Amino acid sequence: MRRSEFLRAVDAEFGGRASSLVSDLVLPQIGDRTAGEALDAGVPPRDIWAALCVEADVPVERRHGAGRLEPRAR
Repeated sequence: MRRSEFLRAVDAEFGGRASSLVSDLVLPQIGDRTAGEALDAGVPPRDIWAALCVEADVPVERRHGAGRLEPRAR
């Protein structure tokens, strides 16, 4: 997951709350940092997305591949 995919996923899942969650919600799974702080520190966006999903109780079926414009070729 790239940073742009992460940001699309957050926006798609949380809409108007996306910006607040990225800047304000502290995520214990990534060292007690906000998503924004973790991105700036170089934490992989996929790890941040997973931590955000856990903390915000996002259903499992909406956690995988979110933010991608098209499915990845295999």
